[in-house]
Amino acid sequence: MTNWTELDRNVRKWIHEAGETIRQSFKTELNIKTKSNRNDLVTDMDEATERFFSENIRQTYPEHQILGEEGYGDDFTELSGVTWIIDPIDGTMNFVHQQRNFAISIGIYDGEEGKLGYIYDVVHDELYFAGKGQGAYMNDVKLPELAPVNVQDAIVALNALWVTENKRIDPTILAPLVKDVRGTRSYGSAAIELAYVASGRLDAYLTMRLAPWDFAAGKILIEEVGGVVTDLNGASLNPLNKSSVFVAKPGLHQTVLSEYLEQNK
Repeated sequence: MTNWTELDRNVRKWIHEAGETIRQSFKTELNIKTKSNRNDLVTDMDEATERFFSENIRQTYPEHQILGEEGYGDDFTELSGVTWIIDPIDGTMNFVHQQRNFAISIGIYDGEEGKLGYIYDVVHDELYFAGKGQGAYMNDVKLPELAPVNVQDAIVALNALWVTENKRIDPTILAPLVKDVRGTRSYGSAAIELAYVASGRLDAYLTMRLAPWDFAAGKILIEEVGGVVTDLNGASLNPLNKSSVFVAKPGLHQTVLSEYLEQNK
């Protein structure tokens, strides 16, 4: 039987320890490598941070599964028991170039149910947290339920790539949305953008492709404050599969889905 209160204490402790190590790394020279392409960066700090979490989890909760971006997790094909889905540094390019706008992201699932979600903005020392049925918080401040907003008053996060020629979506589909909303933003970290939707700093966020470790924690956060989380076709997300992701305040989600994204189906 999982002691979720004790587990929560351990996660918070490990997150803050990892965050302090990352902040200290600003003073050192990073070992930077590329993965799938020259813009897909990974550093020794990404790897060390995931290894830190994996070692602590295995020692404390040997029966739990781990899915991690940098390869220190387990091989499995279904969510069974307790699973930790970890992105040690989401927004590595920002970490390398800006030393800000990146986050530690951890989603903890019991079977297919999201139980605990954590997104830690390391530089600003902001820990966004949600527990299933317990609401969501930023540090110790409870986040309010998300209120509906009109498209014309909305601030939407999306990468400018999706309104230029690309391999995943016809750029003319999203161009009208970009013109109609109050403004657009791009922070270069899915975890940060999901946390900002949960906290009301953004009204929506959409992207063509995220991995589970990018959205696992944010999904829990946003749903706890009444936001809607789907792919661009309106289907539920599977925390084990890569997917397009569209999250938004209630009402706004359905409007954008039906009036702007319908032709993407």
